[in-house]
Amino acid sequence: MIETDAAADHDELADLYLASRADALGYLRKVHSDEETRAWVGWHVLAKGVTWVARVEGRIVGFLNLQGEDLDQLYLLPGFYRLGIGTRLLALAKAASPRRLELYTFQRNDRARAFYEAHGFTARRFGDGTLNEEGEPDAFYVWEPAG
Repeated sequence: MIETDAAADHDELADLYLASRADALGYLRKVHSDEETRAWVGWHVLAKGVTWVARVEGRIVGFLNLQGEDLDQLYLLPGFYRLGIGTRLLALAKAASPRRLELYTFQRNDRARAFYEAHGFTARRFGDGTLNEEGEPDAFYVWEPAG
């Protein structure tokens, strides 16, 4: 089930975010405490744009935050990869922003890069990490529908 009323699920979303980043991005330099990250989920992720959550048996297993054309966050709970959940969330973002989506991901995040490329995103530029607080080289991706 996918829904948009995520504000009441702040703690569960923060837990998912922390677990997903630890699993997929364990190489990243940790620049914020877990408490700071939990607060950020409230004042940034949930307060801006629209957030969709995916649930399996009542448990949040994924979420996507869209701020206009900026796909700001897309995370899945470890163990729920390659089940179509990310694809379903991404389809909602494409429907909400049908002319263009853009996002940043880390260059070393091979799984995310493969996912976005398989869903029609193209890398437009590569950064050296000076524009993100982790200092990690990133990639800027854009999706625009064909035609």
